[in-house]
Amino acid sequence: MNHTSRYTGLIEKYRDRLPVKKETRLISLGEGATPLIRLQNIPRTLGKQVELYVKYEGLNPTGSFKDRGMTMAVTKAVEDDSRAIICASTGNTSAAAAAYAARAGIACFVVIPDGKIAQGKLAQAMIHGAVVIQIQGNFDAGMALVKQVADEAPVTIVNSINPYRLQGQKTAAFEIIEDLGVAPDFHCLPVGNAGNITAHWIGYCEYSSASGKNVTAACTFCQGQCAFANGAVSKSRPKMVGYQAAGAAPFLRGAMVDNPETVATAIRIGHPQSWDQAWKVKEESGGWFAECTDDEILTAQKLLAEKEGVFCEPASATSLAGALRDIKTGRIPEASRVVCTLTGHGLKDPDTAIKQSTGPLHKVRAELGAVKKVIFDNMPR
Repeated sequence: MNHTSRYTGLIEKYRDRLPVKKETRLISLGEGATPLIRLQNIPRTLGKQVELYVKYEGLNPTGSFKDRGMTMAVTKAVEDDSRAIICASTGNTSAAAAAYAARAGIACFVVIPDGKIAQGKLAQAMIHGAVVIQIQGNFDAGMALVKQVADEAPVTIVNSINPYRLQGQKTAAFEIIEDLGVAPDFHCLPVGNAGNITAHWIGYCEYSSASGKNVTAACTFCQGQCAFANGAVSKSRPKMVGYQAAGAAPFLRGAMVDNPETVATAIRIGHPQSWDQAWKVKEESGGWFAECTDDEILTAQKLLAEKEGVFCEPASATSLAGALRDIKTGRIPEASRVVCTLTGHGLKDPDTAIKQSTGPLHKVRAELGAVKKVIFDNMPR
């Protein structure tokens, strides 16, 4: 059997577009190649003609986009003979770091805020064998401590201040263009630490300036069909739109926020590490930052699950909540092609999902009549 086309992860696929050597040992869990899903039911409710897609990053191996960056960060850490990695995290980074460290056979230390991490994410870090350090402080305090520790202990930081993280995350932009054939008009993302919006812009810029001839070798698995291989490289770039939770919106305040609060714990960050880069992305792309309330975020999460069958965590839904509002107001004009990044799977935070689910749980006797009554009482009219 010929296995040459078996997908083995984003580094192998885009090797010529990433800073790895031929002899580099790749630390991969088969991340990337996530689906770009065109929404069918939600757009019909808007009264606007738009192409609306979600890039479902929750289908990465540990359930979030962080795997894209972590495969690169851990690969390079191993290449540099590092024996341990460390990160501060609201949850998803710790889950990815723990998993990729386990894959690499190195130690992992994660610093998390006390009481401000979804249980699904904490469970991941623990089951993968990470040393979990829970501090009496928020993510920003944890990030400051991680930087200090790295100056005094032999550990490699794998937060987004690690440049290899952004190199891995930029590949999402490559995939979007390959799926659509062109860049979208608008790309909407949740913004917390701001590394992801920065990484996507890097990817779009690289793709728009590349030639098919120069990057054909990156197409090991596309059988010469993707935009890289056949030279159909998009020269356009999207407007990048970053949405923050209203209680954790330093880009909307124009200054850092010391005590951020939001139900969207993955973006509960008041001191983004990619602050300068994200402002540059906004200016270069002609995009903007906006904020969403927790109610808007949770409404979008539930709407996406009920109307499209896509279950994302609250922070992910921030991109859709903001996009829907801007489509309705016309800030995103009709006939636009819009991509919203869904950063993490809904199972990351099941408690929040259950709390806002209105469908009752029916407890009945194990009898046909009792079951039929529930069915007919709840049948759509």
